[in-house]
Amino acid sequence: MSKLILRSFLKDLFLGALASGVILSSQAYAQADEAHTGQAIFEVLASEIALQRGEAGLAYNTYMEMARQYKDPRLAQRAMEIGIAGGSPELALQAAQAWDSLAPPSQTKPKEVLITLLVLSNRWSDAVKPAIALLKQQNPAEQENTLLQLQALLGKAKDESEALRAFYEIASTAKPAPKDPGLLYTYAMSAEKVGRIDVMEKTLREILRKNPNDANSLNALGFSLADRNIKLPEAYALINKAHQLSPKDAFILDSLGWVNFRLGKNALALEQLQQAFNMKPEADIAAHTGEVLWAMNRRTEAEAMWQEGQKLDANNATLQETLKRLKPDWTNSDQASHGSWDGRFAVKITGLTDSQNQGGSGGFTLTQEALKDVLEIRNPVGGSIAKITITPGEATLERDGQVVTAIDADTLVQNTLGLPLPARGLSNWLRGEVRPGGEASVERNAKGQVSKISQDGWNLVYSWSNKNRLEKLMMTRSSNIGSIDIRLVFDQANE
Repeated sequence: MSKLILRSFLKDLFLGALASGVILSSQAYAQADEAHTGQAIFEVLASEIALQRGEAGLAYNTYMEMARQYKDPRLAQRAMEIGIAGGSPELALQAAQAWDSLAPPSQTKPKEVLITLLVLSNRWSDAVKPAIALLKQQNPAEQENTLLQLQALLGKAKDESEALRAFYEIASTAKPAPKDPGLLYTYAMSAEKVGRIDVMEKTLREILRKNPNDANSLNALGFSLADRNIKLPEAYALINKAHQLSPKDAFILDSLGWVNFRLGKNALALEQLQQAFNMKPEADIAAHTGEVLWAMNRRTEAEAMWQEGQKLDANNATLQETLKRLKPDWTNSDQASHGSWDGRFAVKITGLTDSQNQGGSGGFTLTQEALKDVLEIRNPVGGSIAKITITPGEATLERDGQVVTAIDADTLVQNTLGLPLPARGLSNWLRGEVRPGGEASVERNAKGQVSKISQDGWNLVYSWSNKNRLEKLMMTRSSNIGSIDIRLVFDQANE
């Protein structure tokens, strides 16, 4: 069929659809106008009609299949737009990846969209490669604008450390270096996260050379020196100047207390750190305050302060390092990264309406080996329901001879089994630990055992035996389908 006849045919179909009350988007019209077969026109039109009827999934799948078949990036772009409009970020991301792979290398828009979707999905590490490719296509002004956009998204990251490490890898490829002071400060902080203290110090000193009264840079450089226990007189001078410039900044006051602790002024350090914690309760400040109390042999108070810090952010790197160094029995540092648990589960969902109430029960076995978790779920009589394998970057579910793969284990279980069972991080929780990376809080009983963890929307309440083995675990959360209650009873505690 010639292109002229194809256009005429599409016009007739479009007018017919319009007469039926279906409005075909101008973008879809242009895509079909360039298609190579009459079948493509029908598929585009059918997809848009399905979309108008609320069948977004059908429209998305058709556009994705057509994009692969005709290798047309515009069809993948349309699928991405449908995914975004339908509130399906994972589908939108898959379409954006297809759009970028099909588009000519000279086009930057697909990469810009892909990078944005990746970081909004908290997949900062995956955004590094396309971001570097984008920067290589841009001039210095465009590079700086891209980095400023990424900087603005850092605040939305669930794992700030991972995001900053990715940001450093990306920003390091910008030539020449950015000029924006705020961007340079973020770059310095990201350099510290990857252990490039030399880059951090050089960048901060460059900022201070141009702006000697930049309080954040003064504080960051001074704290870095104090934390490494070097050049303490300079560290004190830098932090003290920052404190004079911003006397109500709790983080700067924390740094002042910390450098005074390094200088051996424990009483003054404790006073300043306690004041900083009262101004802004943060896990970092709790870690520092607890260490000063520990050094002053006020260990009960130190443990209480660390418990407060764990309630605020149990995944805080400063707090974790402090506890590992001074309180190893709290961190389970002697436990190997393997184990197994057998038990039974009962799920109860109290829906928003009586018709939504449901539940289920069965058995489970969880085995952990290094960074891989294998969760087997059984029905009440012992028959296998599914086997889920979880690694840091992927989750797979085997059921009835079929294998389904996804990035997020919890979503995979929910979509495949219809059960809101938490799979991601479960082995950490069964050890009484928080899952690395996600925001979390921890509470402990009088024996120092973990009594409650809150993470990923779940509240976990622990019951331990006299032999310090986990006997029961109650897990609850609220969701858009109502209240979810899960009870785990262990036949064999972790060995």
